[in-house]
Order: sequence, then structure tokens, then C-alpha cells
Amino acid sequence: MVNMKDAFYNYVKILQDNITQLLGKIDGKIDFKEDLWERPQGGGGRTRILENGNVIEKAGVNISAVYGPLPESMQSYFNVEKVNFFACGLSLVIHPVNPMAPTVHANWRYFEMYDKTGTICDQWFGGGLDLTPYYLFEEDVKHFHQTCKKVCDKYHPDYYSNFKKKCDSYFFNTHRNEARGVGGIFFDYLKKTDTFTLENHFKFVTAVGDSFENAYIPILKKRKDLNYTIAQRRWQEIRRGRYVEFNLIHDKGTIFGLQTNGRIESILMSLPPKVQWKYDYYPEPNSKEARLLKVLKTPQDWV
Repeated sequence: MVNMKDAFYNYVKILQDNITQLLGKIDGKIDFKEDLWERPQGGGGRTRILENGNVIEKAGVNISAVYGPLPESMQSYFNVEKVNFFACGLSLVIHPVNPMAPTVHANWRYFEMYDKTGTICDQWFGGGLDLTPYYLFEEDVKHFHQTCKKVCDKYHPDYYSNFKKKCDSYFFNTHRNEARGVGGIFFDYLKKTDTFTLENHFKFVTAVGDSFENAYIPILKKRKDLNYTIAQRRWQEIRRGRYVEFNLIHDKGTIFGLQTNGRIESILMSLPPKVQWKYDYYPEPNSKEARLLKVLKTPQDWV
């Protein structure tokens, strides 16, 4: 039987290497800074950050494997008593310099819980990838979603439609009544069933991870050198504020990290470096900025 936690952590270590090498070549100015860290309660990780590059203003591609007693705050969340846990995965966020290039977020993770004898009592996969543009290029969004659908269709005909709906629902700023971006796919609690083994889920999640390069990199290359104005840059920073709001108010990963005494620098690495909050700001009617907001109010079918 496959040792799933070792297999998946080995996978994300290789994926981190591949993604950071690729992004470093595209940026061409600055390499990723690596930070190895340990969690006092058990485990640690490898954080890689690129800041103030030619193409990328800030990117984080992080892996971690943490374990130990599940904190009381999370026991109630999972509706369990005192148990130990193991969690590993990769999380990334890329904030380009050019406002014509979208921000992208992705993560792929694996979780185990153990009973008093140390036997696994629950285990599952989760993850996804989603796109947050500042200016709407429909061909980019369609490409991103088509890539997601292609990998989903290889494993189940309902995966894309189900996981797209979950993504649209999850990455939604309810306090603003608007989506954070144009979505992608999001899935959680992929467990062993009568139909699917855990190995099936492993193959699917790693296939989604492998698809990231094709989903996002062509978009970044296409938009990174387009001309933009100071006003468009300001709009990017205003929209980044919405990104920050979601991550600090709604994101389950942030909440889990904070409540399990996670490493704060790694938890908050997803936040963009330059952000604006303008009071009661609305773009000009019928502008490109207003068009984006209209799309964010209602989830769209992109495929």
C-alpha cells in the first residue's frame, strides 16, 4: 500500500522546484529567496519568495508538512475529539507587475487524522486553482477554464462543473457581493469511497498540479509586456485590496494556519505588496474597469 503522505509530499517538492525555476526564467531579474523553517509543534516547510522582479512584483511558492495534536479550535471545526493530524501541500500566489496580467492562486494539499492508537481515522485531498484579473481578456479566462476542464474530464465527467461551482461559491467576498476573480476549480474532502480509491484521488490532484503551467504561464507571457497607465496601475492596487479582504476574512487556509500556530510569514505570503483602499470608489460607467465588476457580480460559464 502506498504511503500517501510521503508520496504526496515528495510530489509537491518536485512541483515547487519546477514552478519556481520556470517563473525565475520568465522574470529574468531576481531569483526566488528560499527560507527553510520548522514548526515548534511538529514539522516545517520550504518557503520560496520572489519580490520586485521585472515581471513579478511578488510571488510565493511554498510547501509544508506539519503534524501534531489538532488544536481545540480545529477539533470543533472538524467535529472530532482529541486527535493528531498531518497536513502537507503546496500553496502559491503570483502577483505580476503589469495590471494586464492576472494574479493567480493555487494549492494542493493532503490531510490525515489519527486515533489514540495512531491509526489513520480520516484522510483526504483538497486543492484547486483560480484566476484574478484586473482587466478582462475573455480569451485568457476561457483558456484557463478549458485547461481545468480538460484535466477534470479525464477523471470524471462531472468534476469540472462541480468543482467550478464550488470555486465560484468559495472565492466570493460576501461582504462585497462580488467574486474575488473569475474562478477556476476548487475541491476538498476527496476521500476513499466505493467508487474511488485514495490512489485515484492522488492521480487526479497531481494531474491538476501538473496542469498549472499550461493554465497560467501562456497568459502571463502574453500580457506581461503590454503597455499600461498609472491609472490602470491604481485600479490594480484597488482590486488587490479586495484580494486582501478575502484572504483575511474568509480564507479557510489562513484560518487553519493561524489556529494551528502556523508560521505567520508563510500564511500571509499571499498578500500583495502594494494595495489601495479608496473610500466609496466606483469606476466610470461602461469603462473596462466597470465591465470587470459586472462579471464579478455573477459567475459566468467560460467553457
